[in-house]
Amino acid sequence: MCWQYFCSLILIQILVKEGKNPSYLPVFIGAAVIMIVAVVLLVVTTQEKKIAARIAEEYPEEKEGERQENGKLLPEVRKSLIFILLSIFFWFMAYNAVTTAFSRYAVTVWKMEGGGFASCLMVATVAAIISYIPIGVIASKIGRKKTILVGLVMMLLSYSAVFFYPTYHVSANFFFALIGIGWAAIGVNSLPMVVEMSKGSDIGKYTGLYYTFSMTAQIFTPVISGALLQYVSYNTLFPYAMFFTICAILTMSMVKHGDSRPMKKKNILEHFDTED
Repeated sequence: MCWQYFCSLILIQILVKEGKNPSYLPVFIGAAVIMIVAVVLLVVTTQEKKIAARIAEEYPEEKEGERQENGKLLPEVRKSLIFILLSIFFWFMAYNAVTTAFSRYAVTVWKMEGGGFASCLMVATVAAIISYIPIGVIASKIGRKKTILVGLVMMLLSYSAVFFYPTYHVSANFFFALIGIGWAAIGVNSLPMVVEMSKGSDIGKYTGLYYTFSMTAQIFTPVISGALLQYVSYNTLFPYAMFFTICAILTMSMVKHGDSRPMKKKNILEHFDTED
């Protein structure tokens, strides 16, 4: 998903021309072609049955996780689950508000034209892609929770810094890179923490909870942040993101479970195993 987003930013920068009413039709067509190619490559290169057989062979026993024998989460584990799900909701409220509305913010506040705004988002995306492997190594040393909290603080400081830019300056890309790295730190570690609280037979349910909270945030945040932009000021965008990032830091600090340090990866590609 990250690669598709990166490709869409490249399409915006190349195909969207400067002017008051640029056409985004070429971008949508290009994105559709990329999606089709991605699906074809997935079908051709991924042999699902062989992978499933290999996993069953290497991990014959399912991990029971931190549960009682009757299959219910212990109260303290359930509390941690609630807090991390709230954290997921809050950081998606923050991050997706910025990625959704930044194009309008860049045009209105920074007076950027055409697809120029895409360069900032591309910096964040490239920084995230590059940092996935190092973050996996760091998390294996200091733990997932601390890595996520460091990522959230990086994003909070970056949102705060970008807010004070009256117009675009190339130095803003440094803070967008930090946003990308912080988002990667969250992405690499958050879903594994949720799954860690489950057992093998419930991984689907807990993954569903993860995406329920993340997708709910992505539904509501464009509406809420968009209303603030339209009826209050475009300068509310980054304070809005800062507010929800602070909320995520507070709730994440209350999580006490799911933080077992991940084992060293057998294959370097396993470090890219993260959510969208």
